[in-house]
Amino acid sequence: MDTESFSKSAAETSKKSTPTDSVSLHGATLEFDYESGTRARIVAESVSREIGEIDDERSRTTISRSDQTVFVEIEAADVIALRAALNTWFSLIDIAEEIATAGERFV
Repeated sequence: MDTESFSKSAAETSKKSTPTDSVSLHGATLEFDYESGTRARIVAESVSREIGEIDDERSRTTISRSDQTVFVEIEAADVIALRAALNTWFSLIDIAEEIATAGERFV
């Protein structure tokens, strides 16, 4: 089983507090299944670069991969922050998938 986790420590990201510093009231786990482990790895590595850049004091995200599945786990202090994070990560995954598909044409 091929498993990877993509996350950065607080020292690597920022000094801001995150929902994990207090009680996280809202969360979501997104699962994206791909036809191959290679495609899942490409998507996960592409979007994992955004961890720490997007997180703020109201939400925190971790990304992991197991074989052909990418997991995006979001914790948020409130539903507005959760909705914003969900919209952001859905968009980032969508773009990574489109770019991976476009790249296949040149390989």
